[in-house]
Amino acid sequence: MLRADQSVDVAIIGAGPAGLTAAYLLTKQGYSVTVIEKDPVYVGGISRTVELDGFRFDIGGHRFFSKSQQVVDLWNEILPDDFIQRPRMSRIYYEGKFYSYPLRAFEALWNLGIWRSTLCMASFAKAKLFPNRKVRSFQDWTVNAFGHKLFSIFFKTYTEKVWGMPCDEMSADWAAQRIKGLSLWGAVVDGLKRSLGLNKKPNDGMATKTLLETFRYPRLGPGMMWEKARDHVVAGGNSVLMAHGLKQLSQDQATGHWRVVAQGPDGDVVLNAAHVISSAPMRELAGRIHPLPTSLPQAMDLKYRDFLTVALMVKGQDIFPDNWIYIHDSKVQVGRIQNFRSWSPEMVPDPTLACVGLEYFCFEGDGLWSASDTDLIALATKEMAILGLCKPDDVVGGAVVRQEKAYPVYDDDYAANVLAMRSELEARYPTLHLVGRNGMHRYNNQDHAMMTAMLTVRNIAAGARVHDVWQVNEDAEYHEAGNEGQDADAQAALNSMRDVPSRLPSHQKAA
Repeated sequence: MLRADQSVDVAIIGAGPAGLTAAYLLTKQGYSVTVIEKDPVYVGGISRTVELDGFRFDIGGHRFFSKSQQVVDLWNEILPDDFIQRPRMSRIYYEGKFYSYPLRAFEALWNLGIWRSTLCMASFAKAKLFPNRKVRSFQDWTVNAFGHKLFSIFFKTYTEKVWGMPCDEMSADWAAQRIKGLSLWGAVVDGLKRSLGLNKKPNDGMATKTLLETFRYPRLGPGMMWEKARDHVVAGGNSVLMAHGLKQLSQDQATGHWRVVAQGPDGDVVLNAAHVISSAPMRELAGRIHPLPTSLPQAMDLKYRDFLTVALMVKGQDIFPDNWIYIHDSKVQVGRIQNFRSWSPEMVPDPTLACVGLEYFCFEGDGLWSASDTDLIALATKEMAILGLCKPDDVVGGAVVRQEKAYPVYDDDYAANVLAMRSELEARYPTLHLVGRNGMHRYNNQDHAMMTAMLTVRNIAAGARVHDVWQVNEDAEYHEAGNEGQDADAQAALNSMRDVPSRLPSHQKAA
């Protein structure tokens, strides 16, 4: 059944941080907007919060920090009264021992032992004296930065769990983006300060992420932010259509308007829109544009890593103090473990129980992804026991949350594939805008996804691409060590002093 057409200024595909940021800002400026979201219940995408019997589960854990004051201001505007300040603690589990993350120098030396610590420093010195001049892979980049010994201890096992591919097959772009700016000397200096208790830093939402001793967090999880954003959009007279997936996207060559067909539980909805903002995975978008783009083969070659969380309810209020633990151990499949009460006490309704989330990285359709919830809960229970974190008999309940396309994969060909599709769509369709992590196939954090939406809204208001959204996060530095402050490049983009024409009235925009 085909439902009646709806005419809007902007159709938005996806109700994640990018899509809802765009919808929120456009609604404030008086645009008519409809958002389509394929999830039947939750908004927020990978930043949603799932609820089951009062227990609330994050999809990966999301601290709220940004180097952009405008992003922080928007968070505070949407959610003015519900942020809490939480102590930050995270550790690495390696060979039966815990290492603080970031590093505490004396603890790391003690755990590794004098001989292994000496080998690490010798390996680091060798990498600096004789670096690999042809850096292609994640392994090349990381060995150059830290030496082979530290790479093998603190990067290899965990990274290969996350991505499901050898480190020497991953593009160096991922390391350059995610751990650029971390120096071994800087980490040691910071670790010495931490060991001596000299590094207590408050967090107003703008501090460098890995140096924080505390962080801000919505009291009911990050989904709370995006539920509030959705509510503002709806209160402003616009629509968020849940359980609606993109079926087809085509442009009327005479008017330049878009025809967006969304498939929902009661049939298809057709949206007529002057602009389309897409945060859908590039691979999915390419297959739904009519006529099919010539870059479809490159788009179809883009790869994604999927993700699932097994939440366990365990007897005992605090079975470990961390917000999360990285598991650098090949004896278990789990990659990271979240402690939801440490994120916010309101995530766990029963004071006699702890709730932890074991994160497994997988590919959609593989053995882990396809396993039954019962088998996954049994696996998680077994692995908690192997790690010595709880006894199997103490587990009293469990749930499984699956997240497809959680991480865009940075393989050797991804950059060329993204460029091919981006170039074609920008040349052919100036009113089709790609935003967000999957919309741009970039491993962005939610603040960068929001920035791409903010700039896109400005472009729509201007009637031209006056801001290049692809420059957001082009050189973003999420350091293990570095200076607090603003991301100058991103902030400059957001504050660029261009003459942006005032917004046309609705009836003129649609002409």
